[in-house]
Parts: sequence; C-alpha cells; structure tokens
Amino acid sequence: MYIKEETAERHTLAVIVDNEPGILARIAGLFTARGYNIESLTVSEITSDKSVSRITIVTSASPATLEQIVAQLDRLVPVHKVRDLTAEGEHVERELALVKVAGTGDHRIEALRLADVYRARVVDATISSFVFEVTGGTEKIDKFIELMGQVGLLEVARTGIVAIARGKEAA
Repeated sequence: MYIKEETAERHTLAVIVDNEPGILARIAGLFTARGYNIESLTVSEITSDKSVSRITIVTSASPATLEQIVAQLDRLVPVHKVRDLTAEGEHVERELALVKVAGTGDHRIEALRLADVYRARVVDATISSFVFEVTGGTEKIDKFIELMGQVGLLEVARTGIVAIARGKEAA
C-alpha cells in the first residue's frame, strides 16, 4: 500500500490575542508539545489601550498539520482570531535586521557600497565599524548578511517576520 507523504509548506499565521501574562508561553508550548517548529515569531500590542496583541508566527507544516495548528490555536481561551495569511492570498511580509560590520580601508568602502545597493541605513558608525539597519523580505536580508560576511560581519540581530494581508480586510 502506498501512503502519500504530504510536504511541508511555509505559512505565516496572524494570531490576535488578549494581551495577558503567559499567552506567548502557552502558544509556544502548544507548538513544542506537538513537535511543531516556529521559524519566526513576533509579538506587539495593537490597540491603544494595550489590551490586544498580534502574534505573527511563521511555521512549515503539511496541510493536515497546519489545519491542526490553526484549530488548536483557535481553542485557546485568550485567542480572538487565527488567520493563515499564506492561504488567504497576497500579503506583505517584512523583517528588520541590525548588522554590525568591522572594517577599514577597502572593506569599509565595500560595506558602504553594499549597504547603498541594499538600501540599508547606517544607524551607528565608529572609526572601525558600522551598524546597518536593513528591512525587507527574508531573502534580501539573508543575502545582505551573506555579503557582509565577506567584508567583516561581526554580529546580527533580527526581528523576525511581521506580515499583514493586502486589501481592505482586517485581522
């Protein structure tokens, strides 16, 4: 008997929750307990009274597993809504990275040239290093970091992905 193996696909989930202590731990625990991997996780308050937060989770899962993830997230009491932005269609994803690069002479000039090409901003500079801020899709940031590795990469800090659906519908 042949059993068709489902392939994992990358999905971006927007989860609207009450901003209460422990909710992030409960959601992360749900993923951990079932062996699901979180590739990216960002959280921010989204209402002026700070009572509601939006959690953006990027995960890879088969369609059946993703269905389970969404159903289990939906059952958590402080969760208002779970949206699979990937399944719903077009959405905008961005990430921010701070990239520290050391260099003098030609390496310094090359780092600045690459930053210009990738539209990275210099947010800190010393005689021997820069800190660049770069935003965009994950692939763009990965490539920028890879190139900076050739001219003196010291350190990287990344935010994780934030995403929002296109069009007039709100989460």
